[in-house]
Amino acid sequence: MSKQIPLAPGLFTWPSDEPALLGGRCGSCGYVAFPFREHCLACGLPEMAEVELPRRGRLWTFTTQQFRPPAPPYAGADTVESFVPYGVGYIELPQACKVESRLTVSDPAQLSIGQEMELAIVPFGVTSDGQPTVTFAFRPV
Repeated sequence: MSKQIPLAPGLFTWPSDEPALLGGRCGSCGYVAFPFREHCLACGLPEMAEVELPRRGRLWTFTTQQFRPPAPPYAGADTVESFVPYGVGYIELPQACKVESRLTVSDPAQLSIGQEMELAIVPFGVTSDGQPTVTFAFRPV
């Protein structure tokens, strides 16, 4: 079996039994951003240090992606015919920031604003050389 690789480098710790998203915390003003970036979005200074973000948070809002996004940038292994709708939401991570994320659940009846969610690493697609890719998502706790 081929080794699973992250969809993009620097998004989360991997491989790991307890993966975490990689964000940045500003050493000047304390602002936290995801994904990591060199300059702070709040104060503009190049004072960001990479930090692992909390694995759990609360669902801030959500919707269901009903159609296959255009490719590129979408790199899923599905096609227009095989696309399956999926949930998308913002997760509010304590003492950190809100993260836009795929959800492991797409049925709105199984989701509610304020619901506790946990980070999960899920299969996503395949690279041009056949390696399976994974991405992050959040699942209800």
